Amino acid sequence: MSKPAYLVLEDGSKYRGVPFSSANEAYGEVVFNTSMTGYQEMLTDPSYAGQIVVPTYPMIGNYGINKENNESKEIQVSGFVVRQQCQEPSHRESSSTLTDFLLAHDIPGIGEIDTRAVTRRIRTRGV
Repeated sequence: MSKPAYLVLEDGSKYRGVPFSSANEAYGEVVFNTSMTGYQEMLTDPSYAGQIVVPTYPMIGNYGINKENNESKEIQVSGFVVRQQCQEPSHRESSSTLTDFLLAHDIPGIGEIDTRAVTRRIRTRGV
């Protein structure tokens, strides 16, 4: 069993989760995204450079990663926080899992976090 991972906000709020990619620490502004799809685009979008992205949709990674949907050549985020990540994506164009994509770029990912609670906290407190 792996050690827990934590998302800690500026106001001291702490969310315990499970690491599913790199064990590196990440620092940056925590932002949320309410899209149901597009996680590969989120990860590679230069507008998210240096940020820790929290998608609110509960299952991320279900259609995998493909070679066509990157917004840039590299992952731009400094971290990725999800409720649940899919380990066995199902899509004909999928060439990688979310976990493997993050590992290949040494980006930390935390799963089993209540991302909607994090989003409410950010939205109401601005942290």
